[in-house]
Amino acid sequence: MSEFWLISAPGDKGNVQALERMNTVTSKSNLSRNTKFAIPDFKVGTLDSLVGLSDELGKLDAFAESLIKRMAQSVVDVMEDSEGKVQENLLANGGLKEKMKRLKLDLTSFVTHFEWDMAKYPTKQPLVSVVDTVAKQLAQIDTDLKSRTAAYNALKTALENLEKRSTGTLFTRTLSDIVSKEDFVLDSEYLVTLLVIVPKASYSQWQKTYESLSDMVVPRSTKLIAEDTEGGLFTVTLFRKVMDDFKTKAKENKFMVREFYYDEKEIKREREEMSRLLADKQQQYQNSCVALKKGSSIYRDHKVKGAPLGSPARLAAGQPDRERESEGEGEGPLLRWLKVNFSEAFIAWIHVKALRVFVESVLRYGLPVNFHTVLLQPHRKSATKRLREVLNSVFRHLDEVAAASALDASVEIPGLPLGNQDYFPYVYFRIDLGLLD
Repeated sequence: MSEFWLISAPGDKGNVQALERMNTVTSKSNLSRNTKFAIPDFKVGTLDSLVGLSDELGKLDAFAESLIKRMAQSVVDVMEDSEGKVQENLLANGGLKEKMKRLKLDLTSFVTHFEWDMAKYPTKQPLVSVVDTVAKQLAQIDTDLKSRTAAYNALKTALENLEKRSTGTLFTRTLSDIVSKEDFVLDSEYLVTLLVIVPKASYSQWQKTYESLSDMVVPRSTKLIAEDTEGGLFTVTLFRKVMDDFKTKAKENKFMVREFYYDEKEIKREREEMSRLLADKQQQYQNSCVALKKGSSIYRDHKVKGAPLGSPARLAAGQPDRERESEGEGEGPLLRWLKVNFSEAFIAWIHVKALRVFVESVLRYGLPVNFHTVLLQPHRKSATKRLREVLNSVFRHLDEVAAASALDASVEIPGLPLGNQDYFPYVYFRIDLGLLD
């Protein structure tokens, strides 16, 4: 299971024995895997400050969990075609031991080997300052995430809009990536080249009749330049003064004239915009741009001449080798940022859990600070009810009313008007690593 239970009990002899009984029963019954969860001592401050911190940490916990879930989803969104590899990118930096510092641990390993980061969150500072440091770190990551994902989504939307213009039938799609200057008679006072869509079944009819649809059609001026599943795009050259008459006659014969004016500067600008957007998105992700579905046609390095539309796009070349080597082959800055800052946010979240256990344990068990913390990982979902019963039985003496309410929801606990969920004789917090569920 990806679920953990973080619990604490007083550190006196009787409760240490209760913890040992819990470990024995859960091990024999194969209910959970239990590990110690080390939490350092903090400068406690006043009782009033602890009550305030308890409320603040609850909100910070929810915010941090929401943040890392959004970051995990952002990794999914950015990787798109590589969703099967998302989990291997959701890692946490190694522990504090020298041999682990350079390691990237899966989230379960990090939680089960948790160590407080004294360098980042010094315990010599007042507890309120430690909480403030974590809160500011998470808030900054959240701000950066919103900014970066907004820019990425705007880029993605622009590409999708371009793709819509560059897919579909010859009746609706852009023609700028199909035609070339050589297909047209340009800068002529008398002649003009039109583009006509002819149904496939009418190719023969077109070839036989186009010259007679109107006066002053240039003989042998038609050429098939592209086709899709429904028809083909033909050129035809004629005198300007018969253009309207030709369009009318063509329509009567079920040939459609596409309104298109060849503007070399505009076509060049559109192609450059496509290339720029593709390159921008490529830089945000990897050495192959996944902005487009396979088979997209909006970025080509060749002309479509008498060939089916929608052939696979040839994407721009990958990033320089020195960039590939920095974090992972071909990773762009957005994916690298997400991986690094997901790790930072996740680590901060687990520190928030530790802080919550400390504050609630002091409030529940009193001073001097003396409690033990254990991390339980239920082996299977079907065992959680039995595991809860074992815990309530072992620690019932800590709070009889709470133990009773855990077994019977109708038992009310004074001071908990919103219900008794997640309130037990022992301090309890849940850690759910199912971030993409």
